[in-house]
Amino acid sequence: MTSYTRLLSYVRPYTGRMVLALITLFLSTLLGLVMPLIVGSVVDVVFVQTSLDLLNRFTLVLLVIFLVRAVFSFINRYSIAFVGERVVADLRRQLYDHLISFSLRFYADHRTGEIVSRVTNDVTTLQAAVTENVIALLQQTLTLIGGVVFLFWLDWRLTSIILLGIPIVTLTMVYLGRKIRTAARNVQDRLAEATGVVDESFGGIRIVKSFAREEYESNRFGAKVEETFAAAMERAKISAVLAPLIGFLAFMSITVTIWFGGYEVIQGRLTPGGLVSYIIYTMLVAGPIAAFSGLYSQFQSALGATQRIFELLDTAPDIEDAPHAVPLPTIIGRVVFEDVSFEYDSSVPVLHNLSLTVEPGQVVALVGPSGAGKTTLVNLIPRFYDVTSGKITIDGTDLRDVTLNSLRGQIGIVPQESILFSDTVMQNIRYGRLDATDAEVEAAARAANAHEFITAMPNGYQTLVGERGVKLSGGQRQRISIARAILKDPRILILDEATSSLDSESEHLVQEALERLMRSRTTFVIAHRLSTITNADWVVVLDGGRIVEQGTHTDLLARQGLYYKLHAMQFRFVLES
Repeated sequence: MTSYTRLLSYVRPYTGRMVLALITLFLSTLLGLVMPLIVGSVVDVVFVQTSLDLLNRFTLVLLVIFLVRAVFSFINRYSIAFVGERVVADLRRQLYDHLISFSLRFYADHRTGEIVSRVTNDVTTLQAAVTENVIALLQQTLTLIGGVVFLFWLDWRLTSIILLGIPIVTLTMVYLGRKIRTAARNVQDRLAEATGVVDESFGGIRIVKSFAREEYESNRFGAKVEETFAAAMERAKISAVLAPLIGFLAFMSITVTIWFGGYEVIQGRLTPGGLVSYIIYTMLVAGPIAAFSGLYSQFQSALGATQRIFELLDTAPDIEDAPHAVPLPTIIGRVVFEDVSFEYDSSVPVLHNLSLTVEPGQVVALVGPSGAGKTTLVNLIPRFYDVTSGKITIDGTDLRDVTLNSLRGQIGIVPQESILFSDTVMQNIRYGRLDATDAEVEAAARAANAHEFITAMPNGYQTLVGERGVKLSGGQRQRISIARAILKDPRILILDEATSSLDSESEHLVQEALERLMRSRTTFVIAHRLSTITNADWVVVLDGGRIVEQGTHTDLLARQGLYYKLHAMQFRFVLES
């Protein structure tokens, strides 16, 4: 129960409402416990005293009890619901804030669909555990305790016989409850896998359509759904055994009550009204015992989800601010790699003893075969990953000695595949600087050669771009991405060029916007265009995670090394002998 105790700690900020809920719950339950005594008195009044006046009085008292109990019940349920929903909302926000703090390494190791499942499905599973189930558990517990007290007061002999069966019920609940928890966790795992398939197939819907793989994806998702169904039925089977079994044992006690209670009336130790009250109290006690089995299985299911959530919350981000980290002051843009090595895990080294100095405002083109380490190198600058050995400095300051926000706030990135959010054009550009005015956003769009096509849209800057910018062309998406970077106005720019999917006109507009963006900034370009490489101040050639050549375009061609071969192969340049 450690996980559930930890979950309940989220209730602490709402202690006031919780206390109000508990008080009204107690009063409501107490009124419910008084009701059988009055019913028993009515029976004695009708069959023993035959008094119409007393019958009317007791009936009126019952109506008042029911009315007051209904008011208390409303206050109790609303207060508990408020606390429960607030706890779920707080937990969901904390989980999201924690997940978004993780580095790229975490997201490389975990499927997006599984992460989404934790934030949605797992947290939703907890809602009943901290709302309706809490109400039911507290009410049933109070009813059980109060009912047992009244049962002893009415006839201790009969009550002692009934209570002998409680240990059997308890042991059965504990044994089957553990099995339910394991089965519930398995259901959540299978559901997360199914969510992962949905995320992958819909996220890559263009690929699915282009390869005509709708049936394949449908079968793949269907298989995961069937696995989820099988796991859910395993959980249902255990629950289906638990509830009827506990119910059978509980209502067996009622049978014993009727027989032994009748015997007590015959012996003169109990009145007929007392027997009716006793039977009602027995049902009140049997109800919670039977309900506990269902509640217990639901709590066990919630615990499975709780453990998965707290596993994530207890996972520390592998990249975070050092205790002594300070904000990075406004930089000039001198970047130095000092004997840097990096590996994604201990068995896969990617960069080896790499040293490089880039002066402020210098444009450095990174070239090399696929897998040479170009993307990994630039990912180290904003600390998406940390170096394994060596260090990277900006203006002489080690990246690990400054806060992440102050570092990344001065670095702009234009990725090869521009990612836009499902929002308006205006908000996508403003993402570069959230406090930017509309005029500043428009100025950035003009500088990125995006203003004309934006204003030609039906709603202009308020046009919704669709998920991932699906309503825009590749060139339009890239120009909005460039506008976002221009608005941010970073001192260091990281650019992964993309040209293969653009037509000639779009490529010209994008190239012009990029040249404007790179002006007076320290720029790292994973270069694909010949014009970018020839215009770069310095060209760095990587192969196998090492810098094998560096220099100007002309110097590297003259050496006739790897760059010369790449140049001839990739750009089909007619070389002069």
